[in-house]
Amino acid sequence: MTFSIVARDAQTGALGVASATAGPAVGALVIHGAANVGAIATQAMTNPLYGVYGLRYLRQGMTAVQTLEKLLDEDSNAEQRQLIIVDRSGGVARWNGKLCGEYAASQSIDGGAIGGNLLAGEATLCEMQREYQNSARLPFADRLLAAMNAGAAAGGDRRGLHSAALKIWLDREYATLDLRADWSDAPLSALAEILHQTRSSPHREFFAALPKGCI
Repeated sequence: MTFSIVARDAQTGALGVASATAGPAVGALVIHGAANVGAIATQAMTNPLYGVYGLRYLRQGMTAVQTLEKLLDEDSNAEQRQLIIVDRSGGVARWNGKLCGEYAASQSIDGGAIGGNLLAGEATLCEMQREYQNSARLPFADRLLAAMNAGAAAGGDRRGLHSAALKIWLDREYATLDLRADWSDAPLSALAEILHQTRSSPHREFFAALPKGCI
């Protein structure tokens, strides 16, 4: 039902997730993260508690792999889940349950992973990986979005797309970037426009003046 990219930016240490699906409000349940902790995409038969508890375990010092193992051990329905985790060091763990539906897969990328289920085919992930690798000079948000656009162009969710989200955590107790198109005929294009607006002078200056909290 969903395809996502989860990654750590080697240049800044930022952690990010971008996701898209045919259903509404993908950003509400699939995407989880915290600065200097980790980032998680929980999808297929989504278990939002993977995000809540996964971040708790990462904060306790567990690696992405250790966190994945603990989450799966605690879930009797793990075969219905798809899960991608990146920890603060860029360590990656991923899981594709056997009951995630026809074409469900994931693969590692540099400092992260990509994955999806109910995809049109393997080209979705191959193109996401290729685009992410080839766009290393772009700002992190643009690079994540470029990978998502490449996946969508290669087929993406076989049912089409109606929602998308992109979140990045860097140096605040809340997301540094939190973009959502909860229902749209072109959600990735909507994200690109929202990203552009967040970079406009009024919003950029407003956001820069906000308290960051203790990181």
